[in-house]
Amino acid sequence: MAPKKAKKRAEGAGSNVFSMFEQAQIQEFKEAFTIMDQNRDGFIDKNDLRDTFAALGRVNVKQEEIDEMLKEAPGPINFTVFLTMFGEKLKGADPEETILNAFKVFDPEGKGALKKDFVTEMLTTQADRFSPEEMEQMYLAFPPDVAGNLDYKNLVYVITHGEEKDQE
Repeated sequence: MAPKKAKKRAEGAGSNVFSMFEQAQIQEFKEAFTIMDQNRDGFIDKNDLRDTFAALGRVNVKQEEIDEMLKEAPGPINFTVFLTMFGEKLKGADPEETILNAFKVFDPEGKGALKKDFVTEMLTTQADRFSPEEMEQMYLAFPPDVAGNLDYKNLVYVITHGEEKDQE
């Protein structure tokens, strides 16, 4: 009798995750999952993660780093598990920190700036693609420095707070 009860509770816990997000958000997570599920088997495994990193330009990811990521999941990562993991990460998450962490993936040295060409490439070719007009608007509001670097920390601050930090 006990195993059946446990199974039912697990199903209930998993299905609840869909109520945490709006339909449009779930669709975006589904797109991200599909991009990461490189072999299209319905699960994200270590080869999918390695291929995803490679597609993002990070080719020398350590096996330990990938193993650590996979250990965060309670088991094989299907879409429901993927969504649940994001739900847990985002619960009580600071939007500023969440967005900063997304940029930090592309800034392993932690410089706080990314090349304008790289940002343009990522935002116009991945997931919700930016149009040339949207890119132009962003660079008008947040012009790169003379070396062509975009200060993403300031960009994130403005996105989440609505105004620029006073430069002191």
